[in-house]
Amino acid sequence: MVFAATPPHHGTLTGFWVAPFDFCYKLPQTVSLQEGALIEPLAVSVHIIKQAQLSPGNSIVIMGTGPIGLLCGAVAKAFGASKIIGVDIVQSKLNFAKELGFTHTYLSQGISAEDNAKAILDKSDLGQGADIVIDASGAETSIQTSLHVVKAGGVYVQGGMGKADITFPIMAMCQKEVTVKGSFRYGPGDYELAIELVSSGRVPVKKLISDVVDFHQAEEAFKKVKEGQVVKVLIAGPNEPVQVKRLDALS
Repeated sequence: MVFAATPPHHGTLTGFWVAPFDFCYKLPQTVSLQEGALIEPLAVSVHIIKQAQLSPGNSIVIMGTGPIGLLCGAVAKAFGASKIIGVDIVQSKLNFAKELGFTHTYLSQGISAEDNAKAILDKSDLGQGADIVIDASGAETSIQTSLHVVKAGGVYVQGGMGKADITFPIMAMCQKEVTVKGSFRYGPGDYELAIELVSSGRVPVKKLISDVVDFHQAEEAFKKVKEGQVVKVLIAGPNEPVQVKRLDALS
């Protein structure tokens, strides 16, 4: 798989970018180019939710409410999840998750994984655990907490990528007979489904666009994203005029 902007391959901050025809998807008239720019991360989230085999009425906890975690929640809502709980260490991100349709949020505390898990279950009224838990952060503490949040016989999907080796609560996984799955980018049908979710209005990706900035502001935009001050920033092309806005969506 060739992934733009992943070395040694160049990214797409250019006027033209060549891709194989069979890797291209035509956007419906109802989907704007700005929304189209978010089809790729949405396809990643679609793949994660498909890996989880979510059914209508399931409860789901999403560890990490960055763009992928947020979109996982949006897809879960579109698929009929009954409870969608977002967990993060940044309150502003959790506030945005509520705006996107998450039913509950939890600000992770500097306590043990077991205690954080108990607090999540209590605050969200999840009883013995969530049907599905997704880690979209890659953080070791989040992964550890996840295995204590998922119910016996539940599904855990690793969507975030962090350190190559971590301390994993294998006893909790075994005792509860948890189904553990990994998720890597996307597979057949994920792009088509992502486009359909946007074109039908079931996933409002435009809400994630914090700003559209001039090409010469690209460096500042990357800095704001790294600092967690925005969700998604679109960069206009070198010759594309745009009304530059303030980059303060999450401040």
